[in-house]
Amino acid sequence: MNEPRTPPPGRPPTMRGAVAGSLLVATIVLCAAVGFGLGALVGAAVPLGLAGLFCGVVIGIVLVIRRFGDI
Repeated sequence: MNEPRTPPPGRPPTMRGAVAGSLLVATIVLCAAVGFGLGALVGAAVPLGLAGLFCGVVIGIVLVIRRFGDI
Protein backbone atom coordinates (compact mmCIF):
# COMPACT_ATOMS: atom_id res chain seq x y z
CA MET A 1 0.00 0.00 0.00
CA ASN A 2 1.07 3.55 -0.56
CA GLU A 3 1.81 5.71 2.44
CA PRO A 4 0.91 9.40 2.31
CA ARG A 5 3.82 11.64 1.47
CA THR A 6 5.22 13.74 4.25
CA PRO A 7 7.76 16.52 3.89
CA PRO A 8 11.30 15.75 4.98
CA PRO A 9 12.02 16.47 8.64
CA GLY A 10 13.07 20.02 9.38
CA ARG A 11 11.05 21.61 6.59
CA PRO A 12 7.56 22.97 7.23
CA PRO A 13 4.79 21.93 4.82
CA THR A 14 4.57 24.10 1.72
CA MET A 15 0.85 24.93 1.78
CA ARG A 16 0.76 26.51 5.23
CA GLY A 17 0.23 30.02 3.85
CA ALA A 18 -2.83 28.89 1.90
CA VAL A 19 -4.24 27.14 4.95
CA ALA A 20 -3.65 30.24 7.09
CA GLY A 21 -5.41 32.43 4.52
CA SER A 22 -8.32 30.01 4.30
CA LEU A 23 -8.65 30.00 8.08
CA LEU A 24 -8.70 33.80 8.13
CA VAL A 25 -11.33 34.08 5.39
CA ALA A 26 -13.50 31.34 6.92
CA THR A 27 -13.43 33.06 10.31
CA ILE A 28 -14.41 36.41 8.78
CA VAL A 29 -17.29 34.89 6.81
CA LEU A 30 -18.53 32.84 9.77
CA CYS A 31 -18.52 35.80 12.17
CA ALA A 32 -20.22 38.05 9.61
CA ALA A 33 -22.91 35.41 9.03
CA VAL A 34 -23.50 34.98 12.76
CA GLY A 35 -23.74 38.76 13.21
CA PHE A 36 -26.12 39.05 10.27
CA GLY A 37 -28.26 36.18 11.55
CA LEU A 38 -28.50 37.63 15.05
CA GLY A 39 -29.18 41.04 13.56
CA ALA A 40 -32.01 39.63 11.47
CA LEU A 41 -33.65 38.34 14.64
CA VAL A 42 -33.59 41.74 16.33
CA GLY A 43 -34.16 43.88 13.24
CA ALA A 44 -30.63 45.25 12.77
CA ALA A 45 -29.14 42.85 10.25
CA VAL A 46 -26.71 45.17 8.48
CA PRO A 47 -25.16 46.86 11.56
CA LEU A 48 -24.66 43.57 13.39
CA GLY A 49 -23.44 41.90 10.20
CA LEU A 50 -20.79 44.60 9.82
CA ALA A 51 -19.88 44.30 13.50
CA GLY A 52 -19.49 40.54 13.02
CA LEU A 53 -17.34 41.18 9.97
CA PHE A 54 -14.91 43.38 11.90
CA CYS A 55 -14.91 41.01 14.87
CA GLY A 56 -14.16 38.19 12.44
CA VAL A 57 -11.10 40.03 11.15
CA VAL A 58 -9.72 40.42 14.67
CA ILE A 59 -10.57 36.86 15.73
CA GLY A 60 -9.21 35.45 12.46
CA ILE A 61 -5.90 37.26 12.85
CA VAL A 62 -5.57 36.00 16.42
CA LEU A 63 -6.33 32.43 15.32
CA VAL A 64 -3.81 32.55 12.49
CA ILE A 65 -1.10 33.98 14.75
CA ARG A 66 -1.70 31.32 17.38
CA ARG A 67 -1.87 28.44 14.88
CA PHE A 68 0.78 29.56 12.38
CA GLY A 69 3.07 31.78 14.45
CA ASP A 70 6.18 30.75 12.53
CA ILE A 71 5.03 31.80 9.07
